[in-house]
Amino acid sequence: MIMKQELYGLILKGIGGFYYVKAGEAVYECKARGLFRKQSISPLAGDRVKLETEENQDAVITEIMPRKNVLTRPPIANLDQLAIVVASCSPAPNTLVIDKTIAAAENQGIAPILILTKTDLGQVQWLRDIYEPIGFPVVRVSSVTGEGIEQVKEVLKGKTTAFTGNSGVGKSSLLNRIDERLGLETGEISRKLGRGRHTTRQVELFALEDGGYVADTPGFSAIQLERYHVVKKEQLPYCFREFRPYLDQCRFPSCSHTCEKGCAVVQAMEEGKISRSRHDNYLALYQEVKDLKEWDKKGNAAL
Repeated sequence: MIMKQELYGLILKGIGGFYYVKAGEAVYECKARGLFRKQSISPLAGDRVKLETEENQDAVITEIMPRKNVLTRPPIANLDQLAIVVASCSPAPNTLVIDKTIAAAENQGIAPILILTKTDLGQVQWLRDIYEPIGFPVVRVSSVTGEGIEQVKEVLKGKTTAFTGNSGVGKSSLLNRIDERLGLETGEISRKLGRGRHTTRQVELFALEDGGYVADTPGFSAIQLERYHVVKKEQLPYCFREFRPYLDQCRFPSCSHTCEKGCAVVQAMEEGKISRSRHDNYLALYQEVKDLKEWDKKGNAAL
């Protein structure tokens, strides 16, 4: 008698039509039912799935559980956190890029974390002054001195986290200090997996020793997130969390929160309750998206 078994697990990665699913203590190599292709659904790293195993047969993914969020580039589902890695210098911090990335994360219900690297080389207090009062975790780290590494580990416990940051900010060095089993070389090359700069790479989840997962997202930069996850102008104010208490206090329901008389957001900024830097970046983002047509947003994979 052929015995079938149903299991629930987490997709760690997908390569060439095969998916590697952790269920219990085992990792199963699976195929996906053709039904997903007909429905234009692709299983992704981070998906919670149901799979069916049968003796002497490949395991098959039979169901994808509802997703709480999904990113198009990199393709990953169900992130809890997005760690935005910013260097104190070389390259210099850019708050507009930071705020674009935060807005894209907030729009998807992904909790942003700001990690400030190379703190042995430059000052970062001004960034803490902007983001800590809003409620974003801000961690100062140095992969040279070890400052902040334990704090980052604590923030990652029990969560699925992707790291984003532009080239040179020290993501790989930081991840190596968090868990040396990752074996990432600087320059985003993985010795462990035999990867090189020109090798096609897939998103992969790695289990951390202290619990939780980090997503190895090759080439994942803030610029990539901005390009593929455009926020609509109607949603943009809600992606600036410090605006939310004031959004229903404006004189006009159609207020854009840019310069209108009777705008409670502008008034709060003028009173020092909202950072001028954050409001300036909101204005820049609003100008970028205010004239986008719906087809433009679809073409840019707006979320």
